Amino acid sequence: MLELHQDESCPGCARVRARLGELKLDFIARQGPLTSTGCGVVPVLVDPEKGMVVTETDDILAYLTETYGV
Repeated sequence: MLELHQDESCPGCARVRARLGELKLDFIARQGPLTSTGCGVVPVLVDPEKGMVVTETDDILAYLTETYGV
């Protein structure tokens, strides 16, 4: 299942959550940065099935569209 490391007050995180909803993708929202990989910023998307960790809002949106879009 996709994991979104995020902060509720982050506008970029809100955009990613909206896109996940548009694509009807299930995900786990985790508060705060993904420090285990050295990513000290949010949003960070972890896609364990594809072995991907994507940072930066625009890169995450592009990844979601390319990987899960219609």
